[in-house]
Amino acid sequence: MGDGWCTDTGESFYRSRDAVKNFRIRVHVQRVTSTAALSQHLHQQVLSQQERGVIELDTFSTQTQAASTTDAEELVVGWQEKVFSQYEVDLYQTESNCQTPLERQYHTEIMAMERSKRRQNQRIFTYTDFDRFSKWEEQAQSMLIPAQPTPTFLAERMANVRHRRQERRPVESNVPKSRLITWEPSEEFIKNSHIINTPVQTMYIMGDLGPSGKLGLKENEYVLCTIKADSNGVITIKPDFNNNRGAYRLETQGEKKEVWKLYLENASSHIHAEEKEREQRMYRDLYTRHKDYLSSLVGQDFEMPPLGILRLIVNGEIVSAQGYEYDNLYVHFFLDLPNNWSSVPFHCLSGVTQTCRTHSVGKEDVALFSYPFSFETFFHKESESDGSLPQWPVLYFKVLSLDFWQRYRTEGYGFLVIPSTPGYHKMTCHTWRPFQSGTVAELRRFFIGGAPELEDISYVRVPGTFKGERLSRFGFRTQTTGSVTFTLNCIQHARAFIDANTLKKRRQTVLDQLGGHSQQGSVYNVLEAFQRARMRMQEARETLPRDLINTSAQLNSESSA
Repeated sequence: MGDGWCTDTGESFYRSRDAVKNFRIRVHVQRVTSTAALSQHLHQQVLSQQERGVIELDTFSTQTQAASTTDAEELVVGWQEKVFSQYEVDLYQTESNCQTPLERQYHTEIMAMERSKRRQNQRIFTYTDFDRFSKWEEQAQSMLIPAQPTPTFLAERMANVRHRRQERRPVESNVPKSRLITWEPSEEFIKNSHIINTPVQTMYIMGDLGPSGKLGLKENEYVLCTIKADSNGVITIKPDFNNNRGAYRLETQGEKKEVWKLYLENASSHIHAEEKEREQRMYRDLYTRHKDYLSSLVGQDFEMPPLGILRLIVNGEIVSAQGYEYDNLYVHFFLDLPNNWSSVPFHCLSGVTQTCRTHSVGKEDVALFSYPFSFETFFHKESESDGSLPQWPVLYFKVLSLDFWQRYRTEGYGFLVIPSTPGYHKMTCHTWRPFQSGTVAELRRFFIGGAPELEDISYVRVPGTFKGERLSRFGFRTQTTGSVTFTLNCIQHARAFIDANTLKKRRQTVLDQLGGHSQQGSVYNVLEAFQRARMRMQEARETLPRDLINTSAQLNSESSA
């Protein structure tokens, strides 16, 4: 094999929105002779040397190249364009050899071509999708793909599918009416099921690589290029265009082996600017009409909340729980609505997940719930003069475990404030449980499931019945447990969001302030953090000894003095 050959003969895939009928390919074949090889070698020396004998070598190279172009041919072929070979010309000239309507059409075209004497090809011809060019000829005569002695089972079945499609026969379907899922498929079942029946049109560009005086023999026909196109606009070319690479090497069979060069080039004409603009405008109109059609199917009568009402829809998921002491976990949760919030009548605001066993993920025991839930609530501000920020719903939950005797024990309490900003949120909430010291308490918890519980789960955060200024948890002992991961998709719906006149006005009411959710959410989070820090400081002061508090007060008075 000489230098400069292109050895990449695999398939290449192209996608085009243009019609495949506009596809053109330029094919060039040339016989490689000893004179041409010597000419190429001398030409390389001419390019590398800049001395006195350059003119004589260049002249000799030009002469040898002119002598070697006698066995070369170049042809531009369109998609599914029929170019007859010498064998087909000799065959279809006789009308008695034509049996099908397609062959009689070929007879008419060949006779008209012979009368006009406008045949431009000698070696390059084509087999279209309607010709009877079988897979056996393709595998046996292809120079670019090594021929296999025995075709595979899939190749045979795919060839049968293609032949049935060409003959316009219905494709046989063997979809079972029962047992749609085969859990233990046999080898024969796998073979029969591994068939792709995608409508594809195929075209072969062939070459008659026989001697100059012996054209028209079937044994000298070789596949130069295979082109396939489907309904999705995908064009498959095998081999690919040369693209400034070396030529493909073709070597004939038989006693006298000859080497040919093959060049493939995309000869499709570029679209003009006016046509391109017209095509883009057509696509835009098509997409607009399709959008209007979809809109007409959906309709315009969307349910809108009343004026001054904020509609909040939460589509959430309890993803997982990790870090707990016992196995067989489940989560009991409910949504607490503050003042000025309401829900749809008969809409359940609580739920219980399935029992899930844990498995080790790294150093943690994780229970994967993937439990979905959905809430729909409404907010209405009664007093427009009140400028305070609204309280958002809170999701309270507790994690429980189930033992062998179907007795449950509390593993942890937690809460989650619904985010004030719409969109996707992923949050991990840590939990704790009441702790009772002593061996008896631990034995009771292990054997009979007894454990301290909260009578009011809202005590996890701030009870709804609390009206004072300071919430004391003095003497209440807790133990930190694991954590629960949530994902929330929050949707907020209000007329103020879509009313252009309202957006232009100055936001004065609390509901109008909901349009600036980022600022409101940040302020609300800061206030919530300050409130939690204040509660922790108050609890710390209450748990300190009395004499230490007195000493601290005395020090503060002395420092102020």
